[in-house]
Amino acid sequence: MDTFLYFFYSAAYLALFFWSIRITPKTQFWSLRLFIYFVIVGLIYDNTVIAVGRFAGEGGVLENLNLLRYWIHAFFTPTLVLFSLGVLRSAGVKGLNNKFSLYGAILFTSILIVLELLTEIRGLNIKPEWEHGVLHYIQIEAASGPPLMILLVTLVLVISGVLLWKFDGWAWMFIGAIIMTLGSAIPIPVNSSAITNGFELLLTISLVATKTYQERLDRK
Repeated sequence: MDTFLYFFYSAAYLALFFWSIRITPKTQFWSLRLFIYFVIVGLIYDNTVIAVGRFAGEGGVLENLNLLRYWIHAFFTPTLVLFSLGVLRSAGVKGLNNKFSLYGAILFTSILIVLELLTEIRGLNIKPEWEHGVLHYIQIEAASGPPLMILLVTLVLVISGVLLWKFDGWAWMFIGAIIMTLGSAIPIPVNSSAITNGFELLLTISLVATKTYQERLDRK
């Protein structure tokens, strides 16, 4: 069941990626909202590697593919800070359409990347694990709870969602961030480890929907 879900997530992200690019006006493509594509590419890779694990089998190839999952996550996920700035700028939030806010967002994104590299990637050791019919590699000494980088990125998304709701009347970014937060924090009595990835998909859909909503407004 989990293998099917991971393949489904990969296909869903792939469809979301190409659909969003296809409908994005060329005049609006090169904006800070572009960074959502980095995150989607990372999620496509992440779910695909987990999905094919049982077919690839244990070994150096699958281990290296899984190591790359952690590196991609460290570099791509923090760019949601830049995406959030782009969304808030488009919504007309005061005080953000300047170089200071851009440099601040770039600096914060860089800090989050370095933080993840130091706390999660440095000295990373992984081991194979079978879970609900899925073979993937996990950290040997993983800290309890979500990494600090994830908590800070989630906080940025929630705050940005609130501001977007206030200034633009669009609540779905906030709703997506809250669903993701609750889905990750509350234990779900389901015999599956892939269910929580579904909350990531819902969040990503809400972010792409936000991007699409703003692009349609900008064309009017």
